Amino acid sequence: MGAIQKLAVGPDDAAEMTSHSRSAIYDAMNSKSLRSFKSGKRRLILVKDLESWLNELAKSNSM
Repeated sequence: MGAIQKLAVGPDDAAEMTSHSRSAIYDAMNSKSLRSFKSGKRRLILVKDLESWLNELAKSNSM
């Protein structure tokens, strides 16, 4: 049986997955460039939204 892929992650996991700092993830969420949502007391980010944010960031900062 294969590994289960997460559909959503918290800010700490998002930072680790993207090689960004935790504060950069929170800055992106606060500026609304990275979508997130609350589930109970946890703040979560859909992995597909994380991928979209990272692609947009790469596109806007490419040489």
